[in-house]
Amino acid sequence: MANNIIFYFTDQQRWDTCGCFGQPLNITPNLDRLADSGVKFRNAFSPQPVCGPCRALFQTGRYATDIGCFRNNIMLPPNVKTLANYLEEAGYETAYVGKWHLASDGDFYGNNTVDHTTTAVPRELRGGYTGFWRAADVLEFTSHGYDGYVFDENNQRIDFKGYRADCINDMALEFLDTYNGEKPFFMTISQIEPHHQNDRQHYEGPIGSKERFKNFVLPHDLEVLGGNAAEEYPDYLGQCASLDENLGRLVSKLREKGLYDNTVIIYASDHGSHFKTRNKDSHRNGGDDYKRTCHDSTLRVPLVISGGPFNGGLAVDELVSTESLPKTILALAGVDVGSAMIGENLLDVVHKSNPERPNRVFAQISESRVGRCVRTPDFLYSVYAPGKDGGEVPASNVYADDFLYDLRKDPWQLDNVVDSPDYNEVKQELRQYLLDWIEHAEGYRPTIQDNA
Repeated sequence: MANNIIFYFTDQQRWDTCGCFGQPLNITPNLDRLADSGVKFRNAFSPQPVCGPCRALFQTGRYATDIGCFRNNIMLPPNVKTLANYLEEAGYETAYVGKWHLASDGDFYGNNTVDHTTTAVPRELRGGYTGFWRAADVLEFTSHGYDGYVFDENNQRIDFKGYRADCINDMALEFLDTYNGEKPFFMTISQIEPHHQNDRQHYEGPIGSKERFKNFVLPHDLEVLGGNAAEEYPDYLGQCASLDENLGRLVSKLREKGLYDNTVIIYASDHGSHFKTRNKDSHRNGGDDYKRTCHDSTLRVPLVISGGPFNGGLAVDELVSTESLPKTILALAGVDVGSAMIGENLLDVVHKSNPERPNRVFAQISESRVGRCVRTPDFLYSVYAPGKDGGEVPASNVYADDFLYDLRKDPWQLDNVVDSPDYNEVKQELRQYLLDWIEHAEGYRPTIQDNA
């Protein structure tokens, strides 16, 4: 029988919250064990550090600009073939639990023409998931750190009491308890932790997080750049610890049901968090709070895959993009989509199948600016569209230099050398990489100019 597949993804989790990626406190022992038996990707990056666009990509394997979902509050187009469509065609049972964020449509300011933010997502707007469903379109609108509600596959409201990450995970365990084994399954568990609670402007960790994680050590960028991490980080770590405890409960349930040995678990996040340290960027033109920038604080994410062919306790140092997860998931299910989806099968990276593979990743930035960036092992180069509002337009014919960091000297991205003549040759090379990628991904070749 084909592998069962679980995609457990979190919201706004930095890579360095995890022990297997260097966190000094004991936050993620269960994920660390999966990494010890599976594959950890030390340099994984988001292709779009905003919730809706990244989720649209996860569900379609296509760039957010390609399908029109370049910012939040744009619904998934009904005519795009999705991950769930492919998997159900391949004989999989599908299940979805948690935050959806792809069924409402309107402007950047929340004036909606289609609004399921706090009501049931109708079947036709579930991206092809026809089975078990326990979800809310915008989970942060229907819940807080404790208590809230979602809807089931019959549009019935389900209220929950208790810590939100626990309750969402309970629904995933409910699916496993009812699973009959007739078909392999694909289940997405879309946790909203450790996202901040919008209406309370706070990271809502489990009660006691401030005391439990009082000995936290701030990552250097958060330590020196200000922001609100000194106050919020213990609760943030509490959220991450809760996610890991629930991952452990999920693994225990799989073992109890005799499913663990035939299940691949993918753990990732949509993007990280800069804790309001990058909000003073001179070229910001639009809204931001914790993400929406090219810096590693928001683009770099945890990625561990364990089970099936992803085994051996391997560590991959090559740069990879989570844009490759849909294609990788389908490959695990025996489906080769070829060029119908972007990215690569991450198993090929593990096996080093392509010695000519370029070791770089790209991202589209929206809402805070119209931006694009390229990340290599040694450099990060980002551009922005002068005078363009990132909440209004997806792209531009003209970009200008925003950031260039020499990661060999400046791993925390504190010294922007984009205007330094010492780096002009490097910048020109990175600029060509970026232009080539935009032309490939978006179908046109813009111009990039030096800062005026």
